[in-house]
Amino acid sequence: MEKLQGKVALISGGAQGLGQQICYQLAEAGATVIAGDIQEEKAAGTVKTITEKGGKAVAMRLDVSSEQSVKETIEKIKSEYGRLDILVNNAGIDFTKSILELSVSEWDAAFAVNLRGPFLMSKFGLEVMSEQKSGNIINIVSTASLRAWTEASVYHASKWGLRGFSHALFTEARKVNVKVTAIIAGGMSTPFLLDRFPDIPPQNLQDPKNVATKIRYIIEDDTDTVVPEILILPLMETSWP
Repeated sequence: MEKLQGKVALISGGAQGLGQQICYQLAEAGATVIAGDIQEEKAAGTVKTITEKGGKAVAMRLDVSSEQSVKETIEKIKSEYGRLDILVNNAGIDFTKSILELSVSEWDAAFAVNLRGPFLMSKFGLEVMSEQKSGNIINIVSTASLRAWTEASVYHASKWGLRGFSHALFTEARKVNVKVTAIIAGGMSTPFLLDRFPDIPPQNLQDPKNVATKIRYIIEDDTDTVVPEILILPLMETSWP
């Protein structure tokens, strides 16, 4: 059943990994999917897979660290589709370095994508959703927002911040009937991890499709119940608990 028929969804980082799987799941549920990413060719690949299966999707260049890019993208979506029902803040970057090796520009870059990006996306997205008096905002957080490990200071700081922002956003967005959920996802078999840590045992990671299906389930719920936060782990997760 296509429960999201007629809905419009914007997914940042939709070119690969979890973002791509979320695009697949929401399109399968009937939504019109916008795969937003700075990797335009890969985003186009995501869209091709969806449309070849009869789904509705388009790729848009989106730089979540740029206020102008975010604003223009959301304005374009509203102009072309008349609405925005689902916003998934998935784009993220990391620099695996000690604090002494981490440059100030790398710190700023990670915060620009991981925390400032969701703020910009939510700010301009919520403006559209407020007019509709409906919508879902999903923030992809991480188990890195619950504890800390070495050589990941900027990722931890940005994800702890994103978790706090998500809960604050939840309290404001619900006033206009918009649901906000923080997805605290454990390790996944995605380029985000495997490109940097190819030796991670496969059994310690989860298929990103599994996380995407949980997100789809939350978005498909049209009751007056909201899930402010959910923890989704691989069965053999080693970073949490």
